[in-house]
Amino acid sequence: MFGLSGLFSSDMAIDLGTANTLVYVKGRGIILNEPSVVAYHVKDGRKQVLAVGEDAKLMLGRTPGSIEAIRPMRDGVIADFDVAEEMIKHFIRKVTKRSTFSKPKVIVCVPYGATPVEKRAIRQSVLSAGARRAGLISEPIAAAIGAGMPITDPTGSMVVDIGGGTTEVAVLSLGDIVYARSVRVGGDRMDEAIISYLRRHQNLLIGESTAERIKCTIGTARMPDDGRGKVMQIRGRDLLNGVPKEIEITQGQIAEALSETVQTICEAVMIALETTPPDLAADIVDRGVMLTGGGALLGDLDLALREQTGLIITVADQSLNCVALGTGKALEYEKQLRHAIDYES
Repeated sequence: MFGLSGLFSSDMAIDLGTANTLVYVKGRGIILNEPSVVAYHVKDGRKQVLAVGEDAKLMLGRTPGSIEAIRPMRDGVIADFDVAEEMIKHFIRKVTKRSTFSKPKVIVCVPYGATPVEKRAIRQSVLSAGARRAGLISEPIAAAIGAGMPITDPTGSMVVDIGGGTTEVAVLSLGDIVYARSVRVGGDRMDEAIISYLRRHQNLLIGESTAERIKCTIGTARMPDDGRGKVMQIRGRDLLNGVPKEIEITQGQIAEALSETVQTICEAVMIALETTPPDLAADIVDRGVMLTGGGALLGDLDLALREQTGLIITVADQSLNCVALGTGKALEYEKQLRHAIDYES
C-alpha cells in the first residue's frame, strides 16, 4: 500500500527564487529548474500568459510593445501577484503531468526577512495554484540542510546563501536559527552594477542577459594580480552616437564594478559574526562558513570573504540547488523538521 500511495503522491517542495524556480517532488528529487520569468500580453484589460520559464527568458528585453516579459519575483518575494500565481500554476502542472488523486502538499522557502504580508502573498499564490496545503520554510535553514550541514547538533553552523534577490546570513544550532540577517543584495544587484559601470565608464548600454553572461564568464570578487585578468568581447549600444558597438572588457573592470556589492555581502557576514554568542562563534572558527546559492559561484568570492573574516570559507557542492534540496529534505523528513515548517496562515 505504501508503494502505491507513493506512486500517486505529488507532494512537492518549491524554491521560488528571484532568478530561478526549482521544484523537488517527494521521492523523485529535483525535476524542474527554470527561470522565474513570465511573458504575457494584455487583452481586454486582462493579462494573458504566453510563455513561462525558459521560453519567456528568451524574450526578456526583446519583446514588441504588445508583449511584456517580467520577473514576478523581486528580492525573493512576490512583486506581481497575478503573474506569480500563473507561473506557480504552470510549474505545478508541468511537474504533475499524470493525473493525481489529490492536490499536492507544497513547501516553499521564503527569505528570512520576508514580512508577514509577503509570506501571506506567497502562501495564497501557492494555494490558488492548486496546492492542498502550503508550508513555508526559512531560506537559511533550507540552504544549510541542502548543503549537508549538521544543523540539529548543539554546535554552531554558519551559512551564507547568495540568491538572485537576497543574501541570507544565518547562524544555526539545534535545528533552528540563532541569528539571521537578510540583505537585499544578490545576483540581480551584481548584474545592475555591471550595467551601470559600463554605462558610466564605457558609454555602452547593455541588457540584463548580457550582464548576466559577463558575470558568469569573467565575474570575480577580487582584483586580478595583473589588474586585467581574462578579457571578453561584448556588444551593446553606444550611448554617444546611438549605434550598436562591440568592445573588449577585462576581469579587472568587472571586479571594480562588483566591489560595492561584494563589500555589502562581506559586511553582512561580519555583522553576523559580531552578533553571534561566543560559544557558537568558537564553533564557527572550527567549522568555517558555508556558501550556497548561485552567487556563491562568483569567482574568488570565497577568497574575498576569507581575507575579510580570517575564517575557512567553503562553497557547497551543489550550491545552485542547495535551497531546493533542503526544502525537499524538509518534505521527506517532515516529522523531524516540523518545527522549521510554518503551516499557519
